[in-house]
Amino acid sequence: MSLLMDYDDVVEQFDPVMGLEVHVELATETKMFSASSAHFGSAPNSNVDPVSLGLPGALPVVNAKGVEWAIKIGLALNCSIAESSRFARKNYFYPDQPKNYQISQYDEPIAYDGYLDVVLDDGTEWRVEIERAHMEEDTGKLTHLGGADGRIHGATSSLVDCNRAGIPLIEIVTKPIEGAGERAPEVARAYVSALRELVKALGVSDARMDQGSMRVDSNLSLKPKGQQEFGTRTETKNINSLKSVEQAVRYEMMRQAQVIVDGGTIIQETRHYQETDGSTTAGRLKETAEDYRYFNDPDLPPVIAPREWVEEIRATLPELPWVRKARIQKEWGLSDAEMRDLVNAGALELIIETVDAGTTPGEARSWWVSYLTQKANAADIELFDLAITPAQVAEVVSLINEGKLTNKLARQAVDGVLEGEGTVSEVVAARGLEVVRDDGAIEKAVDEALAANPDIVEKIRGGNAKAGGAIVGAVMKATRGKADPALVNKLIAEKTR
Repeated sequence: MSLLMDYDDVVEQFDPVMGLEVHVELATETKMFSASSAHFGSAPNSNVDPVSLGLPGALPVVNAKGVEWAIKIGLALNCSIAESSRFARKNYFYPDQPKNYQISQYDEPIAYDGYLDVVLDDGTEWRVEIERAHMEEDTGKLTHLGGADGRIHGATSSLVDCNRAGIPLIEIVTKPIEGAGERAPEVARAYVSALRELVKALGVSDARMDQGSMRVDSNLSLKPKGQQEFGTRTETKNINSLKSVEQAVRYEMMRQAQVIVDGGTIIQETRHYQETDGSTTAGRLKETAEDYRYFNDPDLPPVIAPREWVEEIRATLPELPWVRKARIQKEWGLSDAEMRDLVNAGALELIIETVDAGTTPGEARSWWVSYLTQKANAADIELFDLAITPAQVAEVVSLINEGKLTNKLARQAVDGVLEGEGTVSEVVAARGLEVVRDDGAIEKAVDEALAANPDIVEKIRGGNAKAGGAIVGAVMKATRGKADPALVNKLIAEKTR
């Protein structure tokens, strides 16, 4: 790991300047320029065709739904929508893009000059200005074999999967973010988090950072206090979690500051984020726009977006996340601090979806902000990356309310789902978790517990109702936690009168 300046010293001596480029894969049925399936998780090289394989003579055709969703994202980001925009060819060596160039947009993007207001941990609102949101296609995926860390350095061979080549992408590029100071990492995380919520609410992407359908490139430079011109920037590529976005910005601030004070030179380069320790490592020298040799793609006509069509799309925008939050806060009677805690924990949308699936807000909150948050923290992952859905949590709550699971058994059911053992019903069946409904078996267990604890029976009969907890515990132990607690307490009360 490089030498790092203490963070407090960094912000005392330097002003950070950030730029964030977020790539969002659209959840269209087909690719951006061909009819191949855009389904995630298919067998390698099964979702391909002459266009995505770059075969000679294969011509691209624009995905109309991809254009519509690009406009929808632009409108939600308060962007202006270009009545006419163009696709260009971006050229450099792409081992995972067979035609060896990427179809993107350069000087004529479909959306430009927007903004997104985000809320920081203490409730402060920060406006991030958007330079552009443009359409392009994703590249394929390389898997490097033989190396120690899965990267090309040290690998003995590489495999190419073209399934992802041609998937519709929207790249959202911010204007330089200045003035954040020590809060720059926090601003970066809050922005990406808000953007993720937005595209999910629009229904245009699942924004699964762990699966690569939303990826972040973080540009950062430092300038000494009082200096006006920007420093040399680095670009940390393909960051895939909110926590990692924050850590990458913080690390680069400390690394670059140490290089500068030691008299070194910041190299304009791409860097790789290391999940293991939160550091970044050098990649390749960063190209300029001129190096890409952009030119209009001769196979694709301009994209025309008449005002009438844009307004029709605007009318389809759903309730946006910040409007929804205000409504939910009022309906649930949450204080500003309570709402902020749910947002900061990444739990709000999960709780809302769980309520929509049939629970009360209180039931949903109790699971997501306690037990499931503990599980996420233990696994060192984001809450939304847990392998359980809001609908499954709602199913567990329903089983509790129906008396089929106790809280203890419900946690075991959730553990099974998180460990990949199947659906809630499959886990309950396989683990034999459902509450025992055999009244005779439960009554026998109660009788045996009472007979084994005569001193406790006397305490109960003497008016100490709390002493009955020991009998309940004994019955639960005898039934492996599966007895209906309500029935157990009823039988104890009847038998100790």
